Amino acid sequence: MSSSSLALRVLLGSALCVAAAQADTLQKIADSNTITVSYRESAVPFSYVVNGDTIMGFSVDLSHAIVDAVRQRLGRPDLKVKYLPVNAQNRIPMLVAGNYDLECGSTTNNVARGKDVAFSINFFYAGTRVLVRKADGIGSYADLAGKQVASVAGSTNLKVLQQYSDEHRLNMQWQPAKDYADAFGLLAAGKVSAVAQDDILLFGMRANAANPEQFEVVGDTLQVEPYACMLRKDDPAFKALVDGAIAGLMRSGRFARLYALWFQSPIPPRQAMLSMPMSPALQANLRTLSDQPAR
Repeated sequence: MSSSSLALRVLLGSALCVAAAQADTLQKIADSNTITVSYRESAVPFSYVVNGDTIMGFSVDLSHAIVDAVRQRLGRPDLKVKYLPVNAQNRIPMLVAGNYDLECGSTTNNVARGKDVAFSINFFYAGTRVLVRKADGIGSYADLAGKQVASVAGSTNLKVLQQYSDEHRLNMQWQPAKDYADAFGLLAAGKVSAVAQDDILLFGMRANAANPEQFEVVGDTLQVEPYACMLRKDDPAFKALVDGAIAGLMRSGRFARLYALWFQSPIPPRQAMLSMPMSPALQANLRTLSDQPAR
């Protein structure tokens, strides 16, 4: 086990020890008159930072609706909101430890994570693919045999593609990245041949690149994964509020309008178009309102 892995486990273990005391999120928020919401710095179009200090994205808009629901439930129109940046490695232990109260970003709702945290109704369905440079002529996973592939450390995508590589004896080599911007930087600099992430994040990387025409997303979808907002376990009151806020958006049609705004319209900072219609799985979940995790 690496020193960084050991440190992460120690941090998560310590967080779990205090989780019970932090379970009543609404009371915690009421006592401080503050809700702390985490964000990702480069998860376009879900949660990202523009001009150094403006946090925006589809998931950010969902979190705003949830914060409004908290204000209404607590009768606190003056409720303060604090924002805390997180990454793939620290988002779970920091939530469990009570450093923040709600994460709506680009986190996959799966069984393994469900042992430590709870998830809301699923609000997106993504699948693992790879982003490559067009000039390299890579059109399939087979073309990555023996080549360097980057993925954000702690993401599910690395495990999925590693399993595919092992099963097909491709001997791909792995380069961990600290975040999405770092992963794309490795690709743009020619240090890796591909970035493996959820397909929508790859489309976001390409759309916001200085030269998007030089990159393309390739490969079959290897695994479909639901995204959901993340909150502490064993807090049914707060989960019911979060689910109720998301369900209200879905039933009213506002969710579909937000989706069109972020996935089918020009988005900041470059007014790029992702041109991604709503998937059949997400359309179905507007009716079923499921929080079913990926296996």
